[in-house]
Amino acid sequence: MRSLERHRDVAAYALGVLTEAEAFRFEDHLMECPRCAAHVTEFGPVTRQLLLYRRSTPQFVHPMAKPGPQMLNRLLEAVAARHRALRRRTMYAVAASVVIALAGPAVALMGGGDEQVGQVVQATDARSGVWAQVTTENELYGSQVELKVKDGAGPRACHLIAIGRDGSEETVTSWHAADHDARENTMTGASAMHTDEIARYEVRTASGEHLVTLKPR
Repeated sequence: MRSLERHRDVAAYALGVLTEAEAFRFEDHLMECPRCAAHVTEFGPVTRQLLLYRRSTPQFVHPMAKPGPQMLNRLLEAVAARHRALRRRTMYAVAASVVIALAGPAVALMGGGDEQVGQVVQATDARSGVWAQVTTENELYGSQVELKVKDGAGPRACHLIAIGRDGSEETVTSWHAADHDARENTMTGASAMHTDEIARYEVRTASGEHLVTLKPR
């Protein structure tokens, strides 16, 4: 497989449409290509939307529409649009931090309700030595997830899996652990499940090896 083809397989890998052999070869490529590893994570919102569509579509509905040759380009455009939105949100957050610094007491009163804005859980696995922290925040579509992880046993491709109370599993985000680098890495992802629907999170390697479990209270 040529290098360009491997880079273009990011979307197919994120969507889970590669064959087992193709996915295995692409995961080898992920171990050597930080750019593709980052892009896999960025496709999280796109795969989430497709998952929501699949869940909301009755089983008797026949999938008449087939993906055309421009589907990958549209997905790449969606990721680019998300980049622009993230930059705008960062600017708004900086502006908001200035307002909070200038009007701390008043802002504190305005935010003094009982609304749950997020949930944080962390754990360290004694066997693997991997530490992880998951922060989740409910959204209309499900939940937004931030993962922080320390894993000094790389290089290896890894996934964060959300396991529902009904036993269903969903890949929240994927990344590539660098070669023997135990520094903290931060990734973002999303789940179609809300926080109260998630029984636990598991960090696993691409080959299925369990690294650490995180159980929300």
